Amino acid sequence: MSFMEQLNPLCYKIPSAALTDDSLLRHHHKTGRPIILSTGMSTMEQIRHAVRVLDTEQLVILHCTSTYPSPAGELNLRTIGTLAKEFPNYPIGYSGHEVGLQTSLAAVALGACCIERHITLDRTMWGTDQAASVEPQGFTRLVRDIRVIERELGDGVKRVYDSELPMMARLRRVSQV
Repeated sequence: MSFMEQLNPLCYKIPSAALTDDSLLRHHHKTGRPIILSTGMSTMEQIRHAVRVLDTEQLVILHCTSTYPSPAGELNLRTIGTLAKEFPNYPIGYSGHEVGLQTSLAAVALGACCIERHITLDRTMWGTDQAASVEPQGFTRLVRDIRVIERELGDGVKRVYDSELPMMARLRRVSQV
């Protein structure tokens, strides 16, 4: 039994750097635990291969750009939709390494089921990913704003809300069909 298994984790996270490590993927698959797979630095074929090796229904795939911090022009959030089409049986999330919170919020609006961000006590501290990390107050704002966006996205069913009825009565001159 591996050291990590002794700790009884809820799931395993495969970092982008290990996406092509078939032995690691098989090792984690054997545990039967859910797996989160980051896809930075990977081609679609490499991602397909990793998904086949993992061969589990308990898999979340995260779109990711593995640069710290990631330049805005290289985040390519539309890949969330590409991954959702390619892997319709798996939830798709986003692992962000950019500066700021906007991109993570946009990822939610584009369908990301989960967001992974690094957290730090101080972004000016020494380290390779401090600048791309989120401080605690920023993390609090991120969660708050994600919850707002989730409510605002709604269910996709077009309807007339009760709050619109007074405006309809006042502004429409034509009868409703």
